[in-house]
Amino acid sequence: MKEKNFISAVVYIHNDDFQIKEFLRKIYEALQESFEKFEIICVDDGSTDHSREYVKEVAMNFANTTVTILDMSYVHGRELAMNAGVDLAIGDFVYEFDSVCMDYKKEVILELYQKSIGGYDIVSALADQKEKGTSRLFYLVFQHFSFSEYQMHTETFRILSRRAINRVGATNRTIPYRKAVYANCGLKICQIRYPVQKSHGPRKRKEEKSYRRSLALDSLLLFTEAGYRLAMGMTILMIVTALLVAAYTVVTYLLGDPVAGWTTTMLFLSFAFFGLFAVLTIVIRYLSVLVGLTFKRTQYQFSGVEKITG
Repeated sequence: MKEKNFISAVVYIHNDDFQIKEFLRKIYEALQESFEKFEIICVDDGSTDHSREYVKEVAMNFANTTVTILDMSYVHGRELAMNAGVDLAIGDFVYEFDSVCMDYKKEVILELYQKSIGGYDIVSALADQKEKGTSRLFYLVFQHFSFSEYQMHTETFRILSRRAINRVGATNRTIPYRKAVYANCGLKICQIRYPVQKSHGPRKRKEEKSYRRSLALDSLLLFTEAGYRLAMGMTILMIVTALLVAAYTVVTYLLGDPVAGWTTTMLFLSFAFFGLFAVLTIVIRYLSVLVGLTFKRTQYQFSGVEKITG
């Protein structure tokens, strides 16, 4: 017997024409087998290949559902593009597919839903394999300096209840990094690990790597105390340095024959300005992130929405 809850599946697309058709077919089959009503929302984040055409081609063969193509006006990046897709979704539960690389069996999709209706508002799927060193380092630092007890890992896709979407939307004007916001929303969260299947997934593009590095830095500053503690450490170092320079100045004055305090003054100014500008750099970074969250009225822009019914 099929589930009666309405399901939305939001799929991020950026130059994925080499595998988007197969991915959408598998997603459709999984949802068609398990749910009476569902929709698929494809967020095209400024693709320059044939991704959009392929989505339309495969969607024409889907019966009893609607496939929506959300065309972003320019490349927004994964986070903002997915925010736009989730805002458009009307399902009682919403799947977020950040990638069209499917290295899991389609049964995992239903497994996440069953876990969710069992009392969890956010359920994520994790590949049962070792994470990359840079990812492990980021999550280690994030966990150490954050207030959340939720252990973050590299997630493949997730499902959100409507309550989770409403909670996050009510407490955050924009969502710069969905995973961190979800981890701090206060709702019940769990993760499901799956055995990795053979998949010819996309390689990370150069611009994607740069985007993820910038996102990681913003997330550490916004959702953790890493920046604050670094600023405090620099401030303490400045104080200690100032005291040492003062002590050195006194000793030199009493025991040596300094040239009008030139060396002492220059050393003090060098250390003081170094520390001061380091602190100012962190403060400015904080302000930049906060201004982006608070005062930017337009978080994303899209040029059109097209619904395709098979």
